[in-house]
Amino acid sequence: MTDANAAKRAAAFAAADLVQDGTTIGFGTGSTFAFVLERLHQRMQKGLRVRGVATSQATTDLCGKLGIPVLALDDVQALDLAIDGADEIAPQKHMIKGGGGAHLRERLVAITARELVVIVDETKLVPVLGKSFLLPVEVVPFGWKHTARRVEGTGCSTTVRERGGKTFVTDNGNLVLDCRYPAGIPDPAALQRTLDALPGVVDHGLFVGMAGRIVVGNPSGQARILP
Repeated sequence: MTDANAAKRAAAFAAADLVQDGTTIGFGTGSTFAFVLERLHQRMQKGLRVRGVATSQATTDLCGKLGIPVLALDDVQALDLAIDGADEIAPQKHMIKGGGGAHLRERLVAITARELVVIVDETKLVPVLGKSFLLPVEVVPFGWKHTARRVEGTGCSTTVRERGGKTFVTDNGNLVLDCRYPAGIPDPAALQRTLDALPGVVDHGLFVGMAGRIVVGNPSGQARILP
């Protein structure tokens, strides 16, 4: 296992061990979160009862393989906990998410949970958001070029996300603009308000003031929790 995977696994396992018996949780998306499901599966074999709401089809499929029950978001009133990764976290706990393109569903699940526990390796802790990681902005396909120009008015350049040589389409049927802000994003809350108001923008990867505990893994396989 690489150092990076050891760090991800340590954070994910520590977060999965926070899950209590009989709870309903939000299941995140991505390579780090896959380790959470691995650990939950191990605990379920020893008697843990848990079910969850998945934020992507990929997570739903993996839960099916592991025998972890999945519910629709509309089938629950609230979630006891949500666990998910992040692509960047600033000191104020503001985040960029959406590297996997599931940020809209991740947000809907996170706001339904009593707490969002975030799992990352140390490389995801940054002084300013957006300097190294592109901000994803999900847009409707209709008139997307016009929407892209409106998004670029916030001071970024945009690229339509592709995967495998084809235009990437989210589970919601939308496109993703990956946005480069040359100076980073010094005021995530202000940018979030601006993007939220733009016609054609469905959602974006800025998660401001939503993180609860942050579990950070390191290459030696240890994890620490930031309150």
